[in-house]
Amino acid sequence: MTNMKNIGYLFLAGTIALSLSSCVSLDEEPSSSLVAENFYTKEADAISAVNAVYETLHYDAGQSLYNGLIQIGVEMATDDYEAGPRARNSHVRAISNLTHDVSNNRMEELWLESYKAINRANIAIDKISAISPNNISADVQKRLVNEAKFLRALHYFNLIRWFKYIPLVLHETTTLSTESLNIKQATEDEVYEQIISDLKDAEQLPAPDGYSSSDVGRATAGSAKALLSKVYLTRQQWQLAADKAKEVIDTGWYDLFDDFADAFNPATKNGKEHIFSVQYQGYSNYVGNYLAVRSATNEVPGISGENADAYHQGSDLYGSFEPTDVRRDISFVTDIVSPVDGKNYHLRVPLLNKYHDENANSNPKESSVNFPYFRYSEILLIYAEALNELNGPTAEAYNAVDKVRSRAGSSKLADVAPALSQDNFRDSVFQERRKEFIYEHQRWFDLSRRGAEYYVKMLKAAGKTQAQPKHIHFPVPQREIDLNPNLKQNPDWE
Repeated sequence: MTNMKNIGYLFLAGTIALSLSSCVSLDEEPSSSLVAENFYTKEADAISAVNAVYETLHYDAGQSLYNGLIQIGVEMATDDYEAGPRARNSHVRAISNLTHDVSNNRMEELWLESYKAINRANIAIDKISAISPNNISADVQKRLVNEAKFLRALHYFNLIRWFKYIPLVLHETTTLSTESLNIKQATEDEVYEQIISDLKDAEQLPAPDGYSSSDVGRATAGSAKALLSKVYLTRQQWQLAADKAKEVIDTGWYDLFDDFADAFNPATKNGKEHIFSVQYQGYSNYVGNYLAVRSATNEVPGISGENADAYHQGSDLYGSFEPTDVRRDISFVTDIVSPVDGKNYHLRVPLLNKYHDENANSNPKESSVNFPYFRYSEILLIYAEALNELNGPTAEAYNAVDKVRSRAGSSKLADVAPALSQDNFRDSVFQERRKEFIYEHQRWFDLSRRGAEYYVKMLKAAGKTQAQPKHIHFPVPQREIDLNPNLKQNPDWE
């Protein structure tokens, strides 16, 4: 039993706690290597090592990836989001205004935190593989290595889409040699080949029902297949994307909740729609979902929100929903009843509300709502998009989109626009993704993979006139280039 409740709450001695700066940041104390050598000897050590990789998703002494950092780096540089009135950090506001540059410290943090996670995954993969068969079950050993590979692929997938030119590090760095420290950037193809290889190995993980109740939330075969379908989609390998999405659909492991709200309800977390989620357990001295407090208001008595993440007022997203579409009023809130005086307060602008937890009303940072990294609705939309790119808007492609729209209470696309062109159907799928995945760290990735022309057009239409073609990637942090002479800046940012 791996004890999923402890994922992210373990602090390990030695090298698994190392972060990566310029691909590595070594602890030069000899005792660290001695601790590490003595640590990876039995099954419990292996479990703790992989739990430490999960930990990087949502917990860090600073700002963790899926508990605030990615939101700053991904959502704010889009047409639908902006820095809120209480986002005082100049680097955050620069990203929101598209005036960020190579010295932006949030870009540095995305780089550092991602490589910290990769470093932990690399150590886990290498060390667990070397544990004596006498001290670990072969099945558990294989499973844990493949969990670490899934997580490594997840982080490399983020990095390659953000920065385009990144080092590919696959093993723990154990020396201070120039060759070990000053690693060159890999090609995009090399990074994607590794991502795909790791995910194919991770497809051997257990099915969603293959874990004990205490381990629910760990990566599964379904998680790997789903992420692989998205990788293929991003690479425009349409047939592979369609085939892998269909494979997930045909497993029967997943389905849509009848009620869209259940995708964000603590009572239904890790349910039939959740393919992979970042786990939170608020109001119990654990780590709550910090996105809830970042987006919560500070203008209603009794609610101590930060009001740091905001809906961009130049966006047409809020007004684009059909009156019957329930997603709008679950993703946003316009009126709040104060838990202190019982009065209703009408907000000046719609407020992001997807991670609000009623059990943590006065202290939003204790939200127990999981972050849904991958939901079944995305598989349906990946399938529809890939089919359209292959053969135009077939009946099967329409059906996949309409399952998502029908659950939301929106009209079926096949009824309101039954004869769309391939281009118009593509736009419809992207608009559906925009509505379905509000505040789920999807929008910037979707805009950037459509290309520079589309990105600039959409942002300028929303009033973000600073948008330029270079903004479909982030600059390689100047700090990293200064530390590693083998790193080169993205030509668009020179």
